[in-house]
Amino acid sequence: MTEITVSSEEIVAALSTPVDLDFQLPDPDDEEIQESEFQQQLDTVWKVCDRFDLQTDIWRGRVLRAVRDREKKGGDGRGTGFLNWLKQREITKSQAYALIQLANSADTLLAEGQLNPDSINNFSKRAFVETAKSAPEVQKLVSEAAQKGDRITRREVKQISDEWTAMNSELLPEEVKEKAAEGSLPPRHLAPLVREMEKLPDTHLETIQKEVAESPDVETVKILTSDAKNLAKYLDAAAQVQTLRKSPLDLEMALEEALRLECLNTAADLVKQATQLEQIITKLYLTWKRLGSTWDRLYVDTGASTPHLRSLLNCLESLTTDTMEVQLDDGGDRLVRLKVMNEGDNIDEART
Repeated sequence: MTEITVSSEEIVAALSTPVDLDFQLPDPDDEEIQESEFQQQLDTVWKVCDRFDLQTDIWRGRVLRAVRDREKKGGDGRGTGFLNWLKQREITKSQAYALIQLANSADTLLAEGQLNPDSINNFSKRAFVETAKSAPEVQKLVSEAAQKGDRITRREVKQISDEWTAMNSELLPEEVKEKAAEGSLPPRHLAPLVREMEKLPDTHLETIQKEVAESPDVETVKILTSDAKNLAKYLDAAAQVQTLRKSPLDLEMALEEALRLECLNTAADLVKQATQLEQIITKLYLTWKRLGSTWDRLYVDTGASTPHLRSLLNCLESLTTDTMEVQLDDGGDRLVRLKVMNEGDNIDEART
């Protein structure tokens, strides 16, 4: 990332604009104020708060970045000083790094010339964050709009991003792009389709591209977006299910049949749930092993002098055996019994 001096005159001018927060809000009980005027006055105050919030958080991020970088050079190597600094100011680590990322984004946009310092005040905080996360081409378009004096909210960023995606994605056929350019096919419907298509391998794109080219309308785009989403979910989940790897199953043929019966969503949910269940089983086994080991350690440390601890161990002992029983409700009418069958000493390695 290109570094720039924090005390740059341009940045100081843009980000240290004095803000008077002593607002005079309209009286909500004053019936003489028209609703439109009442809303306009409140919106003006809200925009100033947005601007102040953005400026403050950018500078907070720069301060935190300076503390972190100083710690890297002269600290203990574990970031203790930085963490103590955060603790004293009641800032979580995730909040700190979010602010640092915001500051980095601001400096990058300014240093690369994507954003004029004077136009920062035209952004809401959330819009600025969204812009910083967007593609460089989208950043340029958003910055140009801000430099013209347009008020940039997250909605404007999304709209510009959708329009750019719809007109520039190589995944969309020309027929679709023409419809988007004419305005008959809104980009806000095409952008989700492109995002889902980007998750798919090339072998699954041709059918979607053919269908949307033959019927470039909103309804078709919505249906294909849902299909692409379910298809991506199916492929991703199926690749993670260990049970499927043990059998000579043709996943592609199963997929084709699910598409033919229009039950792809159900098939995708099935393999996703199978993945989750396998992960839960693995976690259950590892937790069971840790529980047994902990139980053993505590058992060694107890004796006749600790009858209550012994009682605790006796109550929990049933969960450390090969057969575990858990009641699903307080009444005890429903019982689940699980049996762990250890087939070899290497099972621990296979499960970790």
